[in-house]
Amino acid sequence: MAIKREAELIAQSPAPITTLSLIADFKALGIQPGSVLLAHSAMSQLGWVCGGPVAVVLALEEVLGAQGTLVMPTHCGDNSDPAAWSNPPVPPEWFQIIRQHTPPYDPNLTPTRGMGRIVETFRTQPGTLRSAHPQLSFAARGPLAAHITADHFPEVEMGEGSPLQKIYTLDGWILLLGVGHGNNTSLHLAEYRADYATKQPNTNGCSMWVNDRVEWFQFPGLNFNDEDFPTIGAAFEAEFPQAVIKGKVGLADATLMRQRPLVDFAVQWMHKNRK
Repeated sequence: MAIKREAELIAQSPAPITTLSLIADFKALGIQPGSVLLAHSAMSQLGWVCGGPVAVVLALEEVLGAQGTLVMPTHCGDNSDPAAWSNPPVPPEWFQIIRQHTPPYDPNLTPTRGMGRIVETFRTQPGTLRSAHPQLSFAARGPLAAHITADHFPEVEMGEGSPLQKIYTLDGWILLLGVGHGNNTSLHLAEYRADYATKQPNTNGCSMWVNDRVEWFQFPGLNFNDEDFPTIGAAFEAEFPQAVIKGKVGLADATLMRQRPLVDFAVQWMHKNRK
């Protein structure tokens, strides 16, 4: 399947996409040196890239420069309570075995799940820092990386004190590279801040180190719902078209926007529409 997919990408691409062409595309889109950028990505949408995800990471870092900070979500949803799994589900008789034997979260070792090849490449790059949340971590690289990834405790999730909130305070940017608002994690920060009728708490579980021993740890959180994220994003873009930059990076559709106006809009939208 991988060979077939690569053949399709070659057929779709008029020429190889390179680090230099990606740098040019990112600059043309409007990414500024020295900025804080939260990137969500799909490698498969870019076309055939010479160097694969390494080229994408290097191009982003080149455009941001030495004073810029690149951030990506590095979530690992398989370190969670199997009783809540649906894709795929596991038999109930497996639940306790999984809870007892799942390796504890290790920011250097634990891989991401469903985040894509670009994120995994960035996560393993020497010098990249990763936050300590056992399920909803973020990785960052640059002068503000330590600040953004610090103190990401389990109960913080994607609310106040999380990397998302720190990016908001820093007036950072969001890049959607080959993905839509359904992948836009910043809207989860809005879920924390918004007051809406269907808002519900949740209890999450994971394997992690607690007082020098591995435990199945439970912590309070929020019952997230990303089903309306594409609708929220479309509404924001329709109401504030000047706040959104659209373009192409390789063959991928790309969207660039400041995080703060989107989150503020989403808070009000959820209050009004989530009933």
